[in-house]
Amino acid sequence: MANTNKPFGLAPVRSISGTWSQQVTRYYIYSSDGSAYYIGDAVISAAQGDANGTSGIAKATGAQKLRGVIVGFEPANQNGVSIAGPALALENTSIPASKTRAYYAYVVDDPGVVFSIQGDATATNQVATNSNKNFSLTITAGASTVSASGTVIDSSTINTTDSLNMKAMGLLQVPNNVYGAYAIWQCKINLHELFGTSTAI
Repeated sequence: MANTNKPFGLAPVRSISGTWSQQVTRYYIYSSDGSAYYIGDAVISAAQGDANGTSGIAKATGAQKLRGVIVGFEPANQNGVSIAGPALALENTSIPASKTRAYYAYVVDDPGVVFSIQGDATATNQVATNSNKNFSLTITAGASTVSASGTVIDSSTINTTDSLNMKAMGLLQVPNNVYGAYAIWQCKINLHELFGTSTAI
């Protein structure tokens, strides 16, 4: 049976250490930010934050070190303090590129978390012998305001190169998931801002 093409970005699965308690960190997305964000998007740190000291993030664009993965959103109140504010409908899994206010995003930023992600449409490199190699992401928007991230594995980048920012860890063990186009892989962030060598921001 062929794999289904239904991308969802990156979704947390487990922790390598077994100690992740599903804790997330709240980050700030400023109102003049021009990117749309979706649950499942990879993000990087940004040189900005809110007035109360919440550090900022920006949407990842591909091959750089990553801060983590978005799992939820919250609209910022006008005063930037309270988590209360305009209702964000629970069915919405994104925030728009053109924003009328700032937002907060909840990010899984633990370097030890393992994620699942769908591969792209090319079967060539999505094979058993590449189960532990590295890769980069193809950053793609969700299909609508109520869909998850469209980000997938860029299978053309799968290689032993240690500068690639994601590490494959075999297929996700779920029914009807096989090597080839649109396979669902397990992976972790190989180049993480909070682990290993230092970052500029």
